[in-house]
Amino acid sequence: MPYRSISYTRTDACAAIKLRRGGESCTIDAAAAAELRDCCQELMLQDEIRVATITGGGGRFAVGRQQPPDDIRAAPLPERLAWQDAMSVAQAVAALPMPVVAILNGDATGHGLELALAADLRIAADTAQLGAGRLVDDGFPYDGATQRLPRLVGPAMARELLLTGRILTAAEALAVGLVNRVAPAAQLDAAAAELTAQIAAAAPIASRYAKEAVAAAGDLTLAQGLRLEADLSIILQSTADRAEGLRSFAEQRAPRFSGR
Repeated sequence: MPYRSISYTRTDACAAIKLRRGGESCTIDAAAAAELRDCCQELMLQDEIRVATITGGGGRFAVGRQQPPDDIRAAPLPERLAWQDAMSVAQAVAALPMPVVAILNGDATGHGLELALAADLRIAADTAQLGAGRLVDDGFPYDGATQRLPRLVGPAMARELLLTGRILTAAEALAVGLVNRVAPAAQLDAAAAELTAQIAAAAPIASRYAKEAVAAAGDLTLAQGLRLEADLSIILQSTADRAEGLRSFAEQRAPRFSGR
């Protein structure tokens, strides 16, 4: 379907989403949020997609956080919750079965950071700055920052980012594990393409299962997690891609995975 607030393109087995910008705004608005959710629904049905990327338009990824208008602030709780649901994007991204890479071409703060946290990997330009936003200015997070941030960087750093509004440089974000890789801004596209190519080269079912197992790890005991890993491994043994992997190794050639 055509989009106005985002753009969506496909190259081979990669789906690329870009946040479009109107004027100087770099905040995720209701229109962009709705289109991001619709796009994720579309991607859920495309088994051939091996990796998806999300990046920003212009010089920033996404900054700030939309606040409820006055009529919503004064409305009953169900209406306020409905407004927040309409603005949410992170869960739709996190629910995608294929690996998702957030390409932080510039600053990712507030709701922009919440969107980036929903991805599986983050690669940032060395000029990018990241932060959860200032409670006094941006308001309380409503799209997962208080839950995903401590799981990624630990409770102490998450508290500091949330309570003080501290902004991290890309290098600092790499050091605390908030991003996986940093590249010079002029080389970000090439570095991101290399990363997505590495992901796309793997057997797609195995990649999806690995994502599923890691996502479940935080909610399972070690014994439960090990059982899930063993079960997924057994299921993979019966796939055509498993046979292709063994065959390509014996024939000393690159595998041609089909996702079956």
